[in-house]
Amino acid sequence: MNAPIPILRFFDEELTKHFYCDFLGFTVDWTHRFEEDFPLYMQVSKDKCILHLSEHYGDSSPGAALRIEVGNIETFQKQLLAQQASFARPGLEDGPAGGKECTVTDPAYNRLVFYENKN
Repeated sequence: MNAPIPILRFFDEELTKHFYCDFLGFTVDWTHRFEEDFPLYMQVSKDKCILHLSEHYGDSSPGAALRIEVGNIETFQKQLLAQQASFARPGLEDGPAGGKECTVTDPAYNRLVFYENKN
């Protein structure tokens, strides 16, 4: 099996793209709509992390939580803080596996927990 690709619900295309692309540094790989006024479904990625984001009702519930491993959590957290975003000032916390983690919440209240294990 390969790694799963989570589907996260979103409601506002502009805010979602700003959060994932401008703030977190993801790239939009592709977008899909069945027709012009239909909900958007898209894939974003950064390094080996792939996420699907969907406006479709029933694809996912807002408020999901994901854990995403990063190579150097302190550097990543400093990059986020350096942007001085009004919607996110993430701190570092002790994680359950002995490492550190940094949590941000997207515009649809999905929680992304970025972490680095020390084991």
